[in-house]
Amino acid sequence: MNQLVFIILPTEQLTIFADLLNSCMPEILSELYSNILDTSWLEAVAVIFGILSVWFARKENIWVYPTGIINVLVYVYLCFFAGLYADMAINAFYFLMSVFGWYNWTRRVDATHHVPISTLNAKQRLFYILLIAVSFVIIYYILSNFTKSTVPVLDSFTTSLFIAGMWLMAIKKIENWLLWIVGDIMVIPMFAIKGLAFTSVQYIVFLVLAIMGYIEWRKRIKSNEIL
Repeated sequence: MNQLVFIILPTEQLTIFADLLNSCMPEILSELYSNILDTSWLEAVAVIFGILSVWFARKENIWVYPTGIINVLVYVYLCFFAGLYADMAINAFYFLMSVFGWYNWTRRVDATHHVPISTLNAKQRLFYILLIAVSFVIIYYILSNFTKSTVPVLDSFTTSLFIAGMWLMAIKKIENWLLWIVGDIMVIPMFAIKGLAFTSVQYIVFLVLAIMGYIEWRKRIKSNEIL
């Protein structure tokens, strides 16, 4: 039986935490505002097309890929100069997966139907967990030994999540959204620290859309099961 464990902090500790948050928030917001003002037009273009891409993915609309391709090509350039080498590589991988996904989403499985949304079985889930783990080890080794990456652990892990997520998106597995949700939560502070504040805001939007996408795809699966 599943159990929910609730940790209730003493009122005094909650008050201290709230005071600390309130004291730091103006500085955080000020830095975010400053970084957004310094955002290049190129990053703004990437953000706009990135948000459009996730929106179309949520709707299971083929325009997810044309808009996504523009987004990832711009980020290959931006991540290189930000020193986020794993993210640069993942965006190059996104480009290849976008081309494949574009083909797969338009492919018909019969005379009238395209590839449907589906879920992973237990063996497939284990395979993707192992894929993420192996990818993390390989990427971390490369970043630590052959690049000047300043966030090798976080960069490696989120990259591993997004590699699996992009592939699962291309083959229309609903679990792709779960990987995007976890990855988005982790990269939001990473991009803010690296000075790409507008990109950090983009991933906040991505997070919201990913949650909505997961809910909407589950509804579509249940609808198909009824039919």
